[in-house]
Amino acid sequence: MRFLFEDFCLDAERRELTRGSQLVAVGPKVFDLLLYLVCNRDQVVTRDDLLTAVWQGRIVSESTLTSHVNAVRRAVGDSGKEQRLIRTISRKGMRFIGQVRQDEVSATAVDARSHSHSSAGDQRPTLSLPDAPSVAVLPFRNLSGDPGQDYFADGVVEDIITALSRIGWLFVIARNSSFTYKGRTVNEQQVGRELGVRYVVEGSVRQSANRVRITGQLVDATTGTHLWADRFEETIDDLFELQDQIATSIVGVIASQLERAEIDRARRKPTGNLSAYDHYLRAMPHLHRGTRDAIDEASLLFQKALSLDPSFASAHAMAAWCYCLRKINGWMTDQSLEFTEGIRLARSAIELGRDDAVALTRAGHTLAHLAGDLEGAVALLDRALLLNPNLAAAWFLGGFLRVLRGDPESAIDFFTRAMRFSPLDPEMFRMQAGMAMAHLFAERFELALSWAERSFRQLPSSGFVVLIIIASHALAGRMEQAKDAAAHLLKLHPAFRMSDLENWIPIQRPEHRATFKKGLRLAGLPE
Repeated sequence: MRFLFEDFCLDAERRELTRGSQLVAVGPKVFDLLLYLVCNRDQVVTRDDLLTAVWQGRIVSESTLTSHVNAVRRAVGDSGKEQRLIRTISRKGMRFIGQVRQDEVSATAVDARSHSHSSAGDQRPTLSLPDAPSVAVLPFRNLSGDPGQDYFADGVVEDIITALSRIGWLFVIARNSSFTYKGRTVNEQQVGRELGVRYVVEGSVRQSANRVRITGQLVDATTGTHLWADRFEETIDDLFELQDQIATSIVGVIASQLERAEIDRARRKPTGNLSAYDHYLRAMPHLHRGTRDAIDEASLLFQKALSLDPSFASAHAMAAWCYCLRKINGWMTDQSLEFTEGIRLARSAIELGRDDAVALTRAGHTLAHLAGDLEGAVALLDRALLLNPNLAAAWFLGGFLRVLRGDPESAIDFFTRAMRFSPLDPEMFRMQAGMAMAHLFAERFELALSWAERSFRQLPSSGFVVLIIIASHALAGRMEQAKDAAAHLLKLHPAFRMSDLENWIPIQRPEHRATFKKGLRLAGLPE
């Protein structure tokens, strides 16, 4: 797809910006930012939209974002004062306002080139997209110069396909269909039409001496837009272990990027044309923000999803988990009523989603907190991991359950796996909070503090995390910092008392409760 405005041509497939016959030099992020603005020119784009789409949700300084926006303006000759093409909307964001024409010639030409490598009889009919998000993983190119290394590249791709197939909300093209493209020069949009998928994953493998480098990229096949690209480089010790490790790392990132792409797509839909799944997707960014208001908004959207589809197991589970978060953070206003509703939703999720790993994970964790069924919750999350061993949420929430049950060392292993499976996860601050609590109970107070402060930087309003910071400082002998953190907690929760701790966090082992309370007591929190 090419986008034409003024005398510029923005070629999404070639990833080139030209002015007349001259190529305009732009960096990858600058190109992605301009492409995102042009593709979303019918709406105001917020700072959060740009961070999600261009930086995949990573924390980026305001100066970095500003410098990239300025680079886009320079590339298209648009000064900040004139704002001929990119208009800043005060306190809202920005919008591309230039007149744009879309040109399919580029895609057609590429299709023609790719078909020239095969017979006319090899062309395939166009398939419609399924209702679910859909993806095809193409064979990775072997760049090692040794055809004997094909088996390693093929093995990585097969592992990726298998792992993605375990994600219940995702439609994945089978290996036999994907591998018909092996050795062929193809265009992602052509593949999307022929296989009937919205997303395509492709990559390459290069092996030299004792190292392997794998590159991968995720493309929206409906537009040709590159959503993510990265490389993974490892030393070869055990080739099959390396294959598993690399496939796991790639799957974690791809799953996260696919969810973000689907969320972004749902947010662009007109509100009068939303399905239950669209409401579910729109709720997820609120859930990830984690503030009290955001959780309330997520809860409303999950309830709207359920009103449209009462059998939507994952929506039941997520709505239940909103109550769980309200309990953990001390936000409940009518505990009896909210416990009852949260438990009802969780049990409905389990009944409807016996083979839904997401539903079992969130519902199980909810029942541990609201129904006090810790062992039953562990069993549910273990089943979720059997269904989808790559589900980061099942690993980190399973870690929390093991901390509460009194096994911090096992919990640390679970949190570590979660972070490996999804290194860019929007719920990373929750994983960090869990890691902090595990180290606190293991009496490694400096490590507990380090993890808690990382989580706090993303969500300063989390009373749960502040409690860990207070106890860690106090037990490490830093009383002034502990008292400062205690003052912050009382600003968030003026009515907090030590006796509230067990209502917030159901810690099973008496010695762990004693450690936690000792730290809070040293900091001077009221009994």
